[in-house]
Amino acid sequence: MNSEILFRPFSLKSLNLKNRVVMAPMTRSFSPNGVPTEDVANYYGKRAKGEVGLILSEGTVIERVSSSNDQNVPHFYGEKALAGWQNVINKVHDAGGAMGPQIWHMGVMDNHHSGWVPAAPFEGPSGLNRPGFNNGNTMTDADIADTIAAFGRAAADAKRLGFETVEIHGAHGYLIDQFFWDATNLRTDIYGGKTLAERTRFAVEVIKEIRRQVGDDFALIIRLSQFKPSAYTNKLAKTPQEMEAWLNPLADAGIDIFHCSQRRFWEPEFEGSDLNFAGWAKKLTGKATITVGSIGLTGEFMAAFAGESSQPSSLDELVRRMDRGDFDLVAVGRPLLADPFWVQKIHEQRTSELKGFSVEALSQLV
Repeated sequence: MNSEILFRPFSLKSLNLKNRVVMAPMTRSFSPNGVPTEDVANYYGKRAKGEVGLILSEGTVIERVSSSNDQNVPHFYGEKALAGWQNVINKVHDAGGAMGPQIWHMGVMDNHHSGWVPAAPFEGPSGLNRPGFNNGNTMTDADIADTIAAFGRAAADAKRLGFETVEIHGAHGYLIDQFFWDATNLRTDIYGGKTLAERTRFAVEVIKEIRRQVGDDFALIIRLSQFKPSAYTNKLAKTPQEMEAWLNPLADAGIDIFHCSQRRFWEPEFEGSDLNFAGWAKKLTGKATITVGSIGLTGEFMAAFAGESSQPSSLDELVRRMDRGDFDLVAVGRPLLADPFWVQKIHEQRTSELKGFSVEALSQLV
């Protein structure tokens, strides 16, 4: 396998990366009361030392009372949490790395298995997490305006602390995605609509506010998915034309890079082409894209979190697609969760040292 293409530099606005490998955001829940600890800082610092080109943090929630369903998910607001993140980025920079936080509002959620609940009800476009499951409030205009402002403040704080980029979490059935999905957005005001293009309005306003806060030269990423954890086969955009109408307003609002979440990166997005989601996003918008989904391992991540183990797998198909220009960056999740030096081992062709992944890796920060 010739992995040389993965180790070419990449530059875009505030990003100057030594290679094309991105650490995918992965929820870890090791930040008591929302404050990242020294262990969290060391965890990210090790990945920087291990030659990850760009580290994207686990999802870290914005300043809304019910933005999280888990008291151990980190906050990206408040003096203590931001001091914790300052320690994280300092360690990453000391190891020669680059990083962005993934800023997040979960929207309407299931109650956490721990029994902890936020001090206010969950909130979303229509109170729904999925069809038939109402577990929150419908957001008012004031709620929406405050949430947009909170996303902007989080991004401004990320830039102030020295992060190289910010990723907006717009995937996997969380708040922004709940606005995209017609099954969870039943609104009849300007934030609703019969078409996917109409339902981009909330995301567009979030992006515009973030862009206003960070300026034109700071790289902005958004993570998107067609599938939902409650609906693996769902497609928000059922045709390339619908996808174009979904993504181009986000690009026009200020997105520089689309992080296109799939469960398996090699699966084609539409009939008649082998392009995956990231391939189509790049073709339709002209923007840089990140591909992700079972890279370097057998099995996919949802099954892994349910307890399924997986083994190292070939990167040949990934390299083939990258070589023809389908996408610019490659996000890796579980291999980096289990082994901070995965990138180094690929670079040095120490493939016999690559580790598999088992669910036990989720229970500790290594």
